[in-house]
Amino acid sequence: MNFLSVEKLSKTYGEKVLFDQITFGIKKGQKTALIARNGTGKSTLLNIIAGIESPDEGQVVLRNDIRIAYLPQIDHFPEHYSVLDTIFESETPIIAAVKEYETCMSLISGENNSQIQQRLEKAIVEMDRLQTWDFENKIKEILSKFGIHDIFRNIKELSGGERKKTALAKTLIAESDFLILDEPTNHLDIDMIEWIEDFLSSSNTTLLMVTHDRFFLDRVCNNIIELENGNLYQYKGKYDYYIEKKAERIVQSETQHEKLKLLYQKELAWVHTSPQARTTKAKARINAFSKLKEEASQKTENRTSGFKVKTERIGNKILEINNLNFSYPNLKLLDDFSYIFKKGEKCGVVGKNGSGKSTFLKLIMGELKAASGKITPGLTIKFGYFSQDGLSIKGNKRIIDLVKEEAEIIRTENGNFVSASQFLNNFGFKFEQQYAYYDDLSGGEKRKLHLLIVLMRNPNFLILDEPTNDFDIDTLNLLEDFLENFEGCMLVVSHDRWFMNKLVDHLFVFEGDGNIKDFYGNYTEYKVEKEREIRIQRKKEKTTISNDINPAPPKKTSNKLTYKEKQEIMALEIEIEKIEQEKKEIVAKMNLGETAGSDLTELAKRYQEIDQELDIKSTRWLELSEKDES
Repeated sequence: MNFLSVEKLSKTYGEKVLFDQITFGIKKGQKTALIARNGTGKSTLLNIIAGIESPDEGQVVLRNDIRIAYLPQIDHFPEHYSVLDTIFESETPIIAAVKEYETCMSLISGENNSQIQQRLEKAIVEMDRLQTWDFENKIKEILSKFGIHDIFRNIKELSGGERKKTALAKTLIAESDFLILDEPTNHLDIDMIEWIEDFLSSSNTTLLMVTHDRFFLDRVCNNIIELENGNLYQYKGKYDYYIEKKAERIVQSETQHEKLKLLYQKELAWVHTSPQARTTKAKARINAFSKLKEEASQKTENRTSGFKVKTERIGNKILEINNLNFSYPNLKLLDDFSYIFKKGEKCGVVGKNGSGKSTFLKLIMGELKAASGKITPGLTIKFGYFSQDGLSIKGNKRIIDLVKEEAEIIRTENGNFVSASQFLNNFGFKFEQQYAYYDDLSGGEKRKLHLLIVLMRNPNFLILDEPTNDFDIDTLNLLEDFLENFEGCMLVVSHDRWFMNKLVDHLFVFEGDGNIKDFYGNYTEYKVEKEREIRIQRKKEKTTISNDINPAPPKKTSNKLTYKEKQEIMALEIEIEKIEQEKKEIVAKMNLGETAGSDLTELAKRYQEIDQELDIKSTRWLELSEKDES
């Protein structure tokens, strides 16, 4: 059963063709990701499907009997709305009943009069009639997860991040059959992204979304469509399947391209023969020549050469942070934090929104002043700071002029020099696009330009605040390749787990109340360790509760370990160490991205087995250790 049919759809802006005669469909239950480079029409396509924009040609057909919810990249909420009005804007009977009930509950506490009481009683009767209590609990869970507590707050008082959360909460709350989401994970912390993953994975809702988050895409989607050079390619599988099949397509395309070039040369020789040699029958061949010439001259892939710039020499002293403290009123972000960075170190920063990650970077860059403590960079350190705020530009300037303000000539990794125009072309800003104005760029293109300007300053210590937001997957792969080979230091805040797993040596985990944990390993390893600690803690709590309810009779024997138990605990320590080492090796193999799909499945299966085994042995070791200490 098709929920969506897109038939021969075309859209052009000026001379730029976004897509040409594309056709695809989405069936009930499919969870589809739309992948494309920045500025190639992803958001435009979603807007056309949602009925916000119109195509030049073709049509979009949606089933009449389905409910659709759309999350655009930029919200357009009326400024006089409250959060409640925004979230419950839809006027279905269920939404209306919940909205009335919530409104009455807020009024009953402030004005406890008979009129409000009667109104509340009617609202409760209506909730019972429509059987909406489960739905109301679902709403409370979503709002709580997004940190939305004051639903009567005016929408214009919210920050950009809070507005994004409100828009996403509204979309997920809607009882829709078909969800359309445009970059749903932007500006969310990892805990929240993981919750949305679980929510969408377990939901029966049909889904079409634009996302660059490969971890999120891989867990949620079972179908991928790629928009490239105005054409559409479909891959019925997860992200690893898409990578494999795209590679095959590129090889086939390049082979075909070489054949076309040879055929073109042959045709060219024939066309150049004398007119007397041409017969009337050959006119069709002459007419086909121009099309063949065009096809042969096209590049199969519009690849960039990669982020290759010269890194300044770095000395032995990198960056020292001593006893750093910083707080806002009633909110402690850093509490007596100290750390000495080493040469070539790559450190990730993770934590919930509002825990102080971006503040930490701003303190290092001198944009904020610490309450106490000291930050001392080495004499040779040259920072490259990529902030969430983007470029600060006075007036609307052309792309080429912005780059030339930094340098007319740029030194590359191999010591050669290239012009500003060639530098931009190497990174996907074609020569004709370089004279476009900054304001005309897409969000992803603006951020890519910002990154290029940071890199062309030849830094040796990169400080990156959410560098993956709004970047397409091709750009992310180029950036990751550059950072893997970057010889300087790196400190990066990111919610992109795929990105972090590939790049960082260790993590600063902002746990709240000023506490920062230094965890040696990538994000997946940290997540596994954290879940193991939670499981052990839960088991301890259950044991404590059970003992409180049914206290064990006093034992006459000693609580000290027997000889056999001492031998057991020694053996457990050796076994636990071996299992943890095997886990690290499996995670390293999975993160390389070089494992075939079937082998990856086996690795994941083995990982799950030894994780359960580790859990059992750790719990037993804990029991014996506690007995030994008693």
